Amino acid sequence: MSTDKPTVVVTGIAGNLGLRLLRQLGDFSVVGLDRKPPVTDLPLRFQAMDLEQEESTRQLFLLLRDIRPVAVVHLAFVIDPVRTGILDLDRMWRINVPGTARVMEAITEANRSEDCVQQFIFPSSVSVYGSNTSRAATEDSRLGAHTLPYAMHKQQSDEVVQLRAPSLRNCSAYILRPHIFAGATVDNYLLGAFRGTPNGTGKWAGRLRARHTRLPCILPMGRNYLEHRIQFVHVDDMARLIAHILRIQNPAPQRLTVLNVAGRGEPLTFGRCIEIAQARLLRIPTRWAFGLALQFLWKMGISAVPPEAEPYIAGEYIVDTSKLRSFLGNDYEKVIQFTVEEAFADCFQAAGSGSRAGALT
Repeated sequence: MSTDKPTVVVTGIAGNLGLRLLRQLGDFSVVGLDRKPPVTDLPLRFQAMDLEQEESTRQLFLLLRDIRPVAVVHLAFVIDPVRTGILDLDRMWRINVPGTARVMEAITEANRSEDCVQQFIFPSSVSVYGSNTSRAATEDSRLGAHTLPYAMHKQQSDEVVQLRAPSLRNCSAYILRPHIFAGATVDNYLLGAFRGTPNGTGKWAGRLRARHTRLPCILPMGRNYLEHRIQFVHVDDMARLIAHILRIQNPAPQRLTVLNVAGRGEPLTFGRCIEIAQARLLRIPTRWAFGLALQFLWKMGISAVPPEAEPYIAGEYIVDTSKLRSFLGNDYEKVIQFTVEEAFADCFQAAGSGSRAGALT
């Protein structure tokens, strides 16, 4: 690795966002942490680390003290229990919430004797605002995650970062609250529902995949569910945003900057999403029955959509991104290159096609 480049530490480097971010960081030396090495040919120093373990705090502290990175990007987070194989909720919580606290503690200790890490970036989630917002949520809106473990863990971690940011010692902290990631390379359970992918781990899912069966998209009866709005952000735009923050020259330390993140333009309705996906729609008579259908598909191992996600699928929650536009200024369209609709439509391209991932600006 080149020694004349500033060094950045990225936790969760093997995840989709970690790999997309790596493509954006050609002007940095990247040290990636994860439980398993990423599949990539890009320049990278990898170190195995499990943030569930208490000893990871000291391991990370020693690493930071040794390599003196200018920034830490904390992406390590269990989002999809099925894809990661981490179905135990207690273990998921230990990785997500105490894991975030351990990263911040290591930075605090590394910065104790002399300033080392200048920036800490943590992607939170739109889900921290809850499953129904009466108006577009701003960064000052009340947090109200519920029901879905991932959302509640994101809120708790978000609150950890808010609480510990002042102790980072001349290190600027950034909380990014993105809406749902989209793009040809993204495979999460909500996009899987629009794609009709039998993405569960049961035998029926395997048989359906072998037959190339596309499942219908299900929603409760009632026009309001089709009119509910939703936003997306292209994963490469999220990577560009993180890279943009890392390139801020000689940043004056800011205790905390919180930014909502979504694609440009207007939200989509669920009805429009179904049209773009060319999905078959199956209406369930009541919302109660819709919840039962999610439970059945989950228990049968057909779907990876957790039943606890029902309020978020049936609800409407959008964010105001005016602060992001102001933060980026003239660089806004260079960083956020995809509209909400373009980001979602790219999910239905062949993997990698239509993506603007190669741009470094």
